[in-house]
Amino acid sequence: MAVIEKRKTQDGKTHYRVKVRLKGYPSQTSTHERLADAKRWAAETEASIREGRHFKTAEAKKHTLGELIDRYIRDVLPQKKKSQKKQSAQLLWWKDQIGHHLLSDLSPSLIAECRDRLANGTTYRGAVRSPSTVIRYIAALSHALTVAVKEWGWIDDNPIRKVSKPKEARGRVRFLEQEGLVRLLQICKESKNPYLFPIVKIALATGMRFGEIINLNWNQVDMLRKLITLHETKNGDRRAVPLSSQALSVFADLQKSRPPHALLVFPRLPRSRSSRAAELENPSSLSREELEQIQKSQKSAVIRSAWEQALIKAEIDDFRFHDLRHCAASYLAMSGASLSEIAEILGHKTLAMVKRYAHLSDTHKHAVIDRMNKNFLELESL
Repeated sequence: MAVIEKRKTQDGKTHYRVKVRLKGYPSQTSTHERLADAKRWAAETEASIREGRHFKTAEAKKHTLGELIDRYIRDVLPQKKKSQKKQSAQLLWWKDQIGHHLLSDLSPSLIAECRDRLANGTTYRGAVRSPSTVIRYIAALSHALTVAVKEWGWIDDNPIRKVSKPKEARGRVRFLEQEGLVRLLQICKESKNPYLFPIVKIALATGMRFGEIINLNWNQVDMLRKLITLHETKNGDRRAVPLSSQALSVFADLQKSRPPHALLVFPRLPRSRSSRAAELENPSSLSREELEQIQKSQKSAVIRSAWEQALIKAEIDDFRFHDLRHCAASYLAMSGASLSEIAEILGHKTLAMVKRYAHLSDTHKHAVIDRMNKNFLELESL
């Protein structure tokens, strides 16, 4: 509620001091020469606080959301190498939509309006954006606003806290039965691409991601300890991946054909002269990192092309390379691995991501219950 105090200065002039207090928010004060102005300010301030539009700091009235996004892209995003490009595009979308608004006018209702526009819009491919995509856009803006709160002092609170997020669809669980798996592996083995078969086998045997496999270095593979050490992963943590005898056999075969001094387990495939010429056109304009990125992208495209052809020949529909990771997790669950063990192997920080495989371990749960009953409840004295 608002309290207005009438005061007089030493020279006899009258002014009105307004104090607005709402539970859960810091009190706001302002001074006016006219009572009407004081009442108007009190009403507007109360309304803006209730709607989440009011920020007590004066900085919020000095900067627009566009300025905040520009600073975040310049100063913060370079530290997030893997997500820099994608999050930059997401933030620029927000800037295009509401970047002209002052931070003091940024409200949950304004952001929710953009959320709905985003959800009903289409991607550059013409597909409707999924709830997961909308959530990623919101998360990108939310982190930028959080930095502005905690480090820059531009705003006092993040209005996205009051914006509900769309519900994500249940995680995809797509894995191959034994017949389809054998057929796919045979087609991959016959592929003209010499890397396709070992890459697919490693994916199935370890649950590693596509990028983790094709960019693997030999110094990450410890054949004696039967481990692969991944220093850079999607969630930012270092991960040790255990190697089975099947996976070790694949790496042993790859070592036999390893080019001298080759660091990568899967070196870049030889390309035609015209491809190399186009690739190296005006190389002086590119940095070493940019050239390496181009080479990785080309290697990835070559392998993915071979993968798509293998799926067609094996007559397998609706199956992506990432589904090999689901296959590995599903086979682990059906082999009796606990959800925590699956999460550790796949590199998930929480069990939420692996709960989709819980139904596949029902047999294992029954076995655990049976063992408990046999060991503790089947007592002759009872």
